[in-house]
Amino acid sequence: MNRIDRLSAILIQLQGKKIVKAAEIAERFNISLRTVYRDVKALQESGVPIGAEAGTGYYIVEGYHLPPVMFNREEAAALLTGEKLMEQFSDRSNRQQFSSAMQKIRAVLRGSEKDFLEVLDENIAVVRNHAPQLDEFPNRFLTDIQQALGKQQVLQLEYRAAHTSEFTKREVEPIGIYHNNNTWYLIAWCLLRRDYRNFRTDRIRNLHLTNSSYDKSKHISLQEFMERHNSEPAPSHTYKVCFNQRVARYLGSQKYYYGLVEEKADDQHVTLTFMNSYPLEYFARWILMWGNDVTIITPDELTERMQELTRQLVTHYNI
Repeated sequence: MNRIDRLSAILIQLQGKKIVKAAEIAERFNISLRTVYRDVKALQESGVPIGAEAGTGYYIVEGYHLPPVMFNREEAAALLTGEKLMEQFSDRSNRQQFSSAMQKIRAVLRGSEKDFLEVLDENIAVVRNHAPQLDEFPNRFLTDIQQALGKQQVLQLEYRAAHTSEFTKREVEPIGIYHNNNTWYLIAWCLLRRDYRNFRTDRIRNLHLTNSSYDKSKHISLQEFMERHNSEPAPSHTYKVCFNQRVARYLGSQKYYYGLVEEKADDQHVTLTFMNSYPLEYFARWILMWGNDVTIITPDELTERMQELTRQLVTHYNI
């Protein structure tokens, strides 16, 4: 990126946040802090009212506005791809908001970029297998949750717990949302349980923004919650098995999911060593699906469990 483009991009970055640290600018453009200081000084000398707070960062003086932002072809294409993803991986409320935003973006594009997007629109698809949506779960709360996060408002929700299937009414102080395995999750401090809880948004039947506010600084961040609750436990089991070469190629990424730590192959066999914290039963049932194409080397407990599972199958099918 040449300097003129970088100065324009820095100006847009400054307008996008209340305070922008010099380190953020340096990291984004892969430049030194010294270069950041020179670039900001150049913008100031050109008449842009940029203020600075020692130890905090830069800001644009309130009241100053940039001219309308123009998107290039690559940026417009990236936004179109984002719209396709939003259609499949967000809820109804966010899809509507993003679609509205994209209409505004299309309105400011040049004619050639509009034509480019129309052609591209027909050639991008995002496919997702949707679980059936029950009528009792409306799937339209992400926008309200985002508003609560931004304004630090307490949420009141009616939630169905997974283990009881009963609905409870909760008041929660949200700290963040995240998406995993086709599902959005709300992380919040539950005033009923007096602890942090992880709520699946597709189990929320009703949700309301209350007039009560909370102090977000008194809670852990979303990143801290994720690190605390999603850290992998230390491996407690070691399994060593031998697969026939003809089926080993079908293991694919499964072997990494089960904690592969060593792989040795010869002309006919592949010996795999796994370390994980899964219960023996869990691992045994995965091995069972490979039939007589896999041989257990260690531990003996795994062999014994496989023998028992095999006897159960023989009895079940009256063999």
